[in-house]
Amino acid sequence: MRQRILLTGWFSFRDGEATAGDVLALRRVEDVLREERLAYDIVWSPGFRPGDLDLERVRPRAYSHLVFVCGPLHGEQIVALHRRFRHCVRIAVGVSVIDGDDPAVTGFHRVLARDAPGAEPVEDLAARAPSMAVTPVVGVLLTLGQGEYGELRRHGEVAAAVTRWLAGKDCARLELETRLDAHDWHLSATPAQLQSVLARLDLVVTDRLHGLVLGLRAGVPVLAVDPVAGGAKVSAQARACGWPALVPAEHLHEGQLERWWGWCRSAAGRAAALRVRADFAAGAAPDSADELVPALDLGRPEAAGHTA
Repeated sequence: MRQRILLTGWFSFRDGEATAGDVLALRRVEDVLREERLAYDIVWSPGFRPGDLDLERVRPRAYSHLVFVCGPLHGEQIVALHRRFRHCVRIAVGVSVIDGDDPAVTGFHRVLARDAPGAEPVEDLAARAPSMAVTPVVGVLLTLGQGEYGELRRHGEVAAAVTRWLAGKDCARLELETRLDAHDWHLSATPAQLQSVLARLDLVVTDRLHGLVLGLRAGVPVLAVDPVAGGAKVSAQARACGWPALVPAEHLHEGQLERWWGWCRSAAGRAAALRVRADFAAGAAPDSADELVPALDLGRPEAAGHTA
């Protein structure tokens, strides 16, 4: 049989999961094999990488070696690998050993552990994985509420379209919420905490008025979608701020999203966001609080006793 290696891990099982650490560990192993010009294939969970090689379609006799990468060695799924690939030389690398007598462990010919009882730990494989291109970090602020708009609401359709589109973008997505809560650790307790997160983003995607305003206040380009048919407060606020990257609900499609994504990611989009931030700080445009004191009419003698 020709020498060919099958790379597996918890990312290979239908009911397993692919974590960032596991996949980086896999990349480190790939690097080592490529340097030695060793032939290999990777088997993926069909839930994570549909269409790629999976355990149901793989031909065990095509491989001389099986390498299990990263994660803990325990469970029937790994024991089943030993049975199915019993003709292969089986090696585990970068794994955690909990019980050295577990059949999931003893089924391997060699275990190159990152940690095991009685052994000195070594660095995780992910630490030396190949460097990767940095992707933009995108804050996503969406709402499914705002029932006050009645039949004009397109919030569900907008959220579905935007999140489906974002799932296909090469970016780090961070779901955010403008709601504050001093007791729920998932949420910011103060506006300053949320503002600190926004300031570290490359882009904000939102269908919320305050998603738009707070993103621009942080100097971050915002791709805004108005979720109300005919336009409502998001469109009005974009107009008030002089912000062009707005998609109306009735014109929401990937072409429009891609167009404004490109602009927001460009030097022109970043410069525009910084200009709006500077205008906010300088009070360059009026807001409704400018008219508050005249509206109070506190100069009238009778105003002191007026409570209605």
